[in-house]
Amino acid sequence: MRQVLRRYAVAVMAALACWVVTARTASAETLVVHGSTTFTSNLIIPYQADIEALAGHRLEVVPSRSNLGLLALLAGKADLAMISSPLETEVDLLSKARPDLPWDRLHGFLIHRTRVAFAVNPENRLRSANAAAMRRVLSGEIDNWKQLGGPDLPINVVAPAEGGGVVLSIEKEMLGGQRIAPRHPVIVEFGPLVAPAVARDPAALGLAQLGEVQRHKLPELMLNILIEQQLFLVTLGEPTPAMDAVIDAARSVATGQLD
Repeated sequence: MRQVLRRYAVAVMAALACWVVTARTASAETLVVHGSTTFTSNLIIPYQADIEALAGHRLEVVPSRSNLGLLALLAGKADLAMISSPLETEVDLLSKARPDLPWDRLHGFLIHRTRVAFAVNPENRLRSANAAAMRRVLSGEIDNWKQLGGPDLPINVVAPAEGGGVVLSIEKEMLGGQRIAPRHPVIVEFGPLVAPAVARDPAALGLAQLGEVQRHKLPELMLNILIEQQLFLVTLGEPTPAMDAVIDAARSVATGQLD
């Protein structure tokens, strides 16, 4: 009799476990997350599986730029946007071209903070500069590495196209909101392309994501100030329960793995 009861109990437990797994799978959603490659390289590439496991939902990730993520969100092509500068900074820039869009319905949720890296080619032995000199480089007043104590080469400033969080953070924190205007700009489409461009060019200065610089093992030009990037997830209107779960999971992973 005891064996029968024990077998019955085991069967019931197995059935309950199967039901729980089935229920969780059935309730799982797939959310499209679009935007910043800084956010992607810091959190999604290394920790997507952890975020999905904690949230109980799957993520379909489209890396691009912060501005493209917000536009995809507003167009109904994404459930969440990833941005790597404050939401108000992005909105101030984008709303000038598209004042018709419902910018006031966007809600930003801070997930993590990182910093901008100023990457140089390994052949360039210069490793430090002051912020005042860097402002002059980015405004076009200084255009040769020799003026900073480096080699006699033009400073080729490699940066992602307009709308990326790296450049917006630099413009806000270093230039008082003024646009960068280096004498020798090299524009790449997306942030992850900055580090490979710097690796190919001894004269390059890359305005880059810290994670990408470290991944490509490039040296940094260290300044006497830090330029912070804030990583946000953004929703259109109030977040759904599934979106809330992803936001909470991303924060938990960032706190546990990156802080």
